[in-house]
Amino acid sequence: MNPHELDTLHVLHVSSVLVLLAYTFFAFAGAPETRKRVLMITGIGSLLVLLTGVRLWQGVYSFHFFAWIAIKLVCWLGLSALSGVAYRKRDAANLLMLVALALAITAVAMVYVKPFSS
Repeated sequence: MNPHELDTLHVLHVSSVLVLLAYTFFAFAGAPETRKRVLMITGIGSLLVLLTGVRLWQGVYSFHFFAWIAIKLVCWLGLSALSGVAYRKRDAANLLMLVALALAITAVAMVYVKPFSS
């Protein structure tokens, strides 16, 4: 993988994560009529996170399995589901926002700490 592709993937990956997080938190406070647009944007963001993440995994680690990558995938899956849940569970918004924050922090920690690597 050349350095330009790596840099482009990093920027696109992080930008997509920011969009996913921003619109997920917006879903907790947004009016019900914003549901369709927000779910569409978070879906596109989530797909970009997955595609760029898998390409980075392939390019940098040659699909070698590490437990921290599995943890990041679980965090991605949780964050992807939260925007849809946010519109249905308005009474649990505070707890769900804490869950979203915990998932995001855990995913970032996995990138920098890389525990369970051999």
